[in-house]
Amino acid sequence: MSESPAVASDAASSVDALSALAASAFSLPQLRDGQLAGMAALAGGRDVLAVMPTGYGKSAIYQVAAVHLHRSGTERSGTERSDTGLSGTNLSRTNAAGPRKPGPAVVVSPLIALLEDQLDGLAEELGPAAAVAINSSHSDAEVEDAWQAVEDGSATFLFLAPEQLAKQDTVERIAALDVALFVVDEAHCVSSWGHDFRPDYLSLGTARERLGNPPVAALTATASLPVREEIAERLGMKDPLVLVHGFDRPQISLAVVRHQEDKAKRRTVVEHVTEPASAGPAAGSTTGKSHGLLYAATRKDTEMYAAKLAKTGLRTEAYHAGRAGADRERIHEQFMDDDLDVVVATTAFGMGIDKPNVRFVVHADVPESLDAYYQEIGRSGRDGQPAAAVLHYRAEDLGLRKFFGTHTTDEESLLALLKILHAADGPVPKTSLAELTGFPARRVTGLLNQLQEAGAVKTGKRGVRLTSKAKLPTLVSRAVELAEARQRVDQSRINMMRGYAETDGCRRQFLLGYFGENLQQPCGNCDSCADSASLDSGGPTAGKNDDGGPATAAAAEPFPLQSAVVHNEWGPGLVMRHEDDVITVLFEQEGYKTLSRTAVLEHGLLKLA
Repeated sequence: MSESPAVASDAASSVDALSALAASAFSLPQLRDGQLAGMAALAGGRDVLAVMPTGYGKSAIYQVAAVHLHRSGTERSGTERSDTGLSGTNLSRTNAAGPRKPGPAVVVSPLIALLEDQLDGLAEELGPAAAVAINSSHSDAEVEDAWQAVEDGSATFLFLAPEQLAKQDTVERIAALDVALFVVDEAHCVSSWGHDFRPDYLSLGTARERLGNPPVAALTATASLPVREEIAERLGMKDPLVLVHGFDRPQISLAVVRHQEDKAKRRTVVEHVTEPASAGPAAGSTTGKSHGLLYAATRKDTEMYAAKLAKTGLRTEAYHAGRAGADRERIHEQFMDDDLDVVVATTAFGMGIDKPNVRFVVHADVPESLDAYYQEIGRSGRDGQPAAAVLHYRAEDLGLRKFFGTHTTDEESLLALLKILHAADGPVPKTSLAELTGFPARRVTGLLNQLQEAGAVKTGKRGVRLTSKAKLPTLVSRAVELAEARQRVDQSRINMMRGYAETDGCRRQFLLGYFGENLQQPCGNCDSCADSASLDSGGPTAGKNDDGGPATAAAAEPFPLQSAVVHNEWGPGLVMRHEDDVITVLFEQEGYKTLSRTAVLEHGLLKLA
């Protein structure tokens, strides 16, 4: 059925209004690809999953939509949305008492520093009353003032940490506000496929239901296909508009330095960081030096590298979760203010950092996945100026990452927890579970995460309760099965990381292919392309097709990129990449697998779905 002229006119009017609002209220006269489409979708009641790098403007998508809804007095109906989402663009409603105040956009953010940055930005654009926050850093009086601001309709945005939504009274108070939008920042934290999984995010889908199923905006800077799918599933997103933009960062040169001995690698890492950090003046620098990040796998190594770099005269600090919160905050501020040349960090540093003049990111150790690597190198070159990403790779180091990535499942421990919960009359606090089992608190949390993924338990304000009526051994088996599948996927992602480090082809094509994006030609800005250029007078693009394989193979490719396939043993999958005789397929249950194209064709290993 074709769209009626009236509905089409309303939609066009909404788009025009959103565009004008972005320019007038947020100083965004020129919107980037995907921004306006996302704003219009949210304003029309449709869920949006935006995968865009930090600095691209994904926050503007929900901010403009929320202000548009708030200013127009538009409200959601009191009934739950249908599975296909709200139709049309008119969401306003009245009740017997007359028009009700527009509800706020509820924004969930994992870190107080990120939350405060967004509060400051909205205060600058819209005034200090536009956004309020509820978190542990605010006094009781400040929290109550925030509640009053959203309840009387003066505040458009309510920011809070995910753990706040585990509190019954908080959810009930928010539910009474007729929430306009439910925004999940750093949404990859909801996915156990993701590189920064956070258990507190597991309850967000349930919280959204209790808030009346408002439209969801899920935002992340990096999410491969399985991560996107799990985000949508866990948040209960229905037919979301998926926006994937800005993945290619051509200004960042990519290189891998391979090593045989650990001692030589460590020495070279220090030299590699010292050289660009000491050179100057650099683009965007106020100090005449280049600012950069060095990532290491362990806390001990961050301290070691920081000490060695300090001896060269660089202003440097080690950053990891073992340091005091005040120290971490100080280091963050010093780096943002150009008072540090290099921060040597574990993965604890970097989420949400939007520093434009980072000129290099060096990895002393191989990351756990290309998801993590992409996000970490993406913290450089945000001003559009040239930047460098260098991975120091020793094949033996993958053993360390395999150790970090292995999640053992203890069936007896899972069953012990379930028996306690089954015998309890109500929710059991985590501290009580630790005391009753004798397990360390961290182990209890890990076991509960596995049980929660299996749908066996839920965690609330008063503790943990059993939610499934299935037999306890069945629940244990389900948790074990999920954990083993996750472990297979984790191993496959480590193998993809190895593939990136060892490929002779264009590294940017390999990296983007992992995320399902097709780079038409080799980039010309990685070490592999530079090697090709030196060997081939025809340049780095000679003899290559659009996916990095031989030009002659492209026309006859039986399994095109992004095509759905089925393997007799590994089940359904999606073709992610071609290189020479190799096909990379992402299987739903097995993760990433590389297959010989010749063997696939000769033995019929794959079939188009």
